[in-house]
Amino acid sequence: PALGLFLFTIARDPLRIIILIAGAFFWLVSLLLSSLIWFIAVKASDPQDELLQKGLLIFGIMFSVLLQEAFRFLYYKLLRKAIEGLVALSEDSCSPISIQQTAYVAGMGFGLMSGAFSMINLLADALGPGTVGIHGDSQLYFLTSAFMTMVLIFLHTFWGILFFHGCEHRRWWEITAVIIMHLAVSGSTFCNPLYMGSLVPSYLLMATAATWAYLLSGGSAQNLRRFLLCKS
Repeated sequence: PALGLFLFTIARDPLRIIILIAGAFFWLVSLLLSSLIWFIAVKASDPQDELLQKGLLIFGIMFSVLLQEAFRFLYYKLLRKAIEGLVALSEDSCSPISIQQTAYVAGMGFGLMSGAFSMINLLADALGPGTVGIHGDSQLYFLTSAFMTMVLIFLHTFWGILFFHGCEHRRWWEITAVIIMHLAVSGSTFCNPLYMGSLVPSYLLMATAATWAYLLSGGSAQNLRRFLLCKS
């Protein structure tokens, strides 16, 4: 589904591809910084203290979420300056891309890079050694991980729309809602290997974020009905 969105809505537009790649780079930098801080914290602590190591893992994930959202804000600021420059250079004083389209493409860039890293980690685990479910755990690890990767890609896309809208209209509660949803989805993964404890809340939040982003982008029930009935 994410690949389909990329091919039909982004791949044919060079400017959107540039924005998407830049968004992926911003997410990558946030991951690098958060990983570095977590690595230093682990090395500076007692590896035999399991409670401390679990606390550091929780801290690392929560810090990574906050850092990703901070870089999303920095990317919004950069894109806003870029759009203002494009408007100043254009002959008709119009931007070739709207802030809503920019938010969608930037969110997709964050999501695709997040999904790519999740896929790489899964493929590395698939090489072994070990057998999934050998100790009686669920054998659906790879399947559920694929669904989790997909929902994160879509969530980042919708979060990008909500976050940019909040920044554009100074609705800080929308930005706070995005951060809370991001923390909730990341925190739900601690329920694994009880995968229903992470997948179900994540997909419910995705449906909520998708509806919210659709309405903020100018969508309505009438437009949706016309689309489903293939009416102009």
